[in-house]
Amino acid sequence: MDDQNPTAFTYGSLPNTARLVVSQGLFTYLEDDEIATVYAHELGHIVHWDFAVMTLASTLVQITYLIYTFARRLGRSGGEKIKNAAGTAAAVAYVFYIVGTYLLLYLSRTREYYADHFAAEATGNPNALSRALVKIAYGVLEESKHAAEPSRLIEGTRALGIYDAKAATATGTAYQIAQPQQLGRVFLWDMFNPWGWFMEFNSTHPLTGKRVRALSTYAEQLGLETEFDFSRVVAEGKSLDKKKLYGNFALDVLLYGAEAIGILIGLVVGLLLFSAEIASGTVILTTVLIGFGIGTLIKTAVMFPDFQFTASSDVLNLMSDPYASPLRGKPIRLKGELIGRGDAGYQFGSDLKLQDRTGMIYLRYASRFGAFGNFFFGMNRVKNLIGSPVSTVGWFRRGVMPWLDLAQLRTDAGTVVNSYHRFWLYVTGGGAIILGLVILLLF
Repeated sequence: MDDQNPTAFTYGSLPNTARLVVSQGLFTYLEDDEIATVYAHELGHIVHWDFAVMTLASTLVQITYLIYTFARRLGRSGGEKIKNAAGTAAAVAYVFYIVGTYLLLYLSRTREYYADHFAAEATGNPNALSRALVKIAYGVLEESKHAAEPSRLIEGTRALGIYDAKAATATGTAYQIAQPQQLGRVFLWDMFNPWGWFMEFNSTHPLTGKRVRALSTYAEQLGLETEFDFSRVVAEGKSLDKKKLYGNFALDVLLYGAEAIGILIGLVVGLLLFSAEIASGTVILTTVLIGFGIGTLIKTAVMFPDFQFTASSDVLNLMSDPYASPLRGKPIRLKGELIGRGDAGYQFGSDLKLQDRTGMIYLRYASRFGAFGNFFFGMNRVKNLIGSPVSTVGWFRRGVMPWLDLAQLRTDAGTVVNSYHRFWLYVTGGGAIILGLVILLLF
């Protein structure tokens, strides 16, 4: 395909009718031996019949969803018995749909490991496939920098492709500047942070670090020197503070549901006060509102800590932090150049991409006026900021792709842009508490 985004995928129903598709970008960014391993990987999908299995499995999952939607429609128009039966059928079908979706994702991730193994055996060169995966990530990232809109090829073949483009940022951004040892450190998060496992649970592909580690193991079995020094990476991973790693994860999971936990605690307290005849039934609404407000404020304080201990950093160092979290924001200062919008296909997008000497990261902007403010910022100001050298302050987070929740951006020309991620959360939490107290005083 005439597309500079490097990718390859296979589709079809039977091996003798299967199609192996590659893009022109594969030949732009990869060497011959690396391209050979990509072909071998895709041939592995054909040999193992997993492209047909995925088609069948996807069809079965979609059938459960169709049953769910049909039962819901039937329940709205029938009598009482039909409604009850349709409601039960819809609930059962939806449970099967959710379970089937996660089984499908697991199957998709597993087939990638088998195809990688086939490529390593067929070519005897697992190191070339390791390099290919990293270079594909780099190529996808490079093409996105000057694209007017997202690649239809990449977006439309995300589940089929050899690499999940959504995960390209961390690996691709470090490839150009990092030595193999430094690039290996970027994989620490993939392999040892429990958030990595959690994020992978919803992904069609294994995390890059895990795939490259498996390929390094194959290289060792073949008596080859590994492309990346994973023995050092694994040793460093084993020396990580496990209490900090898993303790922070457990606390973060609780904080993700802080509002719901606050509502639940408020409901219990309200029911206890009402059942003890200490207050009227209105107290339940009051305690629920106050519990929700307190939960929201606690979560906001953890997500967006103050900047009194802000450190200057660069993109590569941030991505090498194995303790990074998608919830617990790390106050950071970054300098670089704004190279485009965060969503290349949305001409009024308010998010931005910042490039420094070590890589690229997304900046997420939030107006104090909500979605309308974001739209007008994207429409009026972003185009004048692109290409400007800037210094930024924000909260770094790491998921499948890393990003910075922007607090302030300052150009070298003196333009200042303030972002208000905390504003509406504080308004929501504080407003719920105040409303609860007002109801308590009035009723």
